[in-house]
Amino acid sequence: MIFSSFVSRLSSLKGFALAAASAICYGTNPLGALHLYAQNYSPETVLFYRFFTAAILLFAVILAKGLYFKISFREFRALVAFGFLFAVSSLTYYASFKYMDAGLASTLLFLYPLEVAVIMSLFFKEKMKKSVIASIAVSMVGVSLLYNGDSGFSVSSIGWLLVFISSFTYAIYIVMANRVNLQMGSVKITFYAICFCLCFLLLYSVTLGSGFPPVFTQASSWGWGFMLGFVPTVLSLIFMVKAVKIIGSTPTAIFGALEPVTAVTIGVTVFGETLTTRLVAGIILILGSVVLIAVKK
Repeated sequence: MIFSSFVSRLSSLKGFALAAASAICYGTNPLGALHLYAQNYSPETVLFYRFFTAAILLFAVILAKGLYFKISFREFRALVAFGFLFAVSSLTYYASFKYMDAGLASTLLFLYPLEVAVIMSLFFKEKMKKSVIASIAVSMVGVSLLYNGDSGFSVSSIGWLLVFISSFTYAIYIVMANRVNLQMGSVKITFYAICFCLCFLLLYSVTLGSGFPPVFTQASSWGWGFMLGFVPTVLSLIFMVKAVKIIGSTPTAIFGALEPVTAVTIGVTVFGETLTTRLVAGIILILGSVVLIAVKK
């Protein structure tokens, strides 16, 4: 009995660690994207190379593990939906960088844990515990403190809309990852989701965007493209799928609070942004909300 309880707690800790790692990895998105924007590449071009690189990496992993690529029609439909949701979420998130500071966009994206909790409560009858409500409330206060603008919390309507669409579609993605019982590993799920995501991005780029993605001409471009494909894509998605299977959708989403913390840290250490008392307070509140949900779990 004691051993069983110990194993259960150990499994939960592993889930929390994976959820935290997923959020931190995903929080590095602005680091690569902004460097490529500075080289005059469009959001859809940056995303194309991000997911193209990720697909190649996952293809190699599947081959190395000796996994089968075959999927059923039911799995095909679910994976197409995953790809579409992730394409919409990624494209609107990256496009929002054009209308607001990337760090601010990352903090506003954190609306998705609340949306996950609401979706699970409304459509799947998951009881919203007081600890979950408190955790979301505390983390939201922390997120609001992360904004460090002297002119107030003012963002263009287009920027707000883009981030809201991104957070909502990502919330649906997380819920689907938990509710759709696909009999395959996280690597295979992520590979197919990214492949279908890549198809939707290409379709958008050719029909409504900047056209077919141009070939990178600089070594640094390929470097940042690889970084985006590996860290905030392959690592983040695999960690997220594994975490959802262990601790569920809502706790995994709440651990996403570490994403804006990562964005702020990158802003301070890489782009020379000032670390104010307000930012420190926001980070402490967000970390406190993560500890709260972990202890209650």
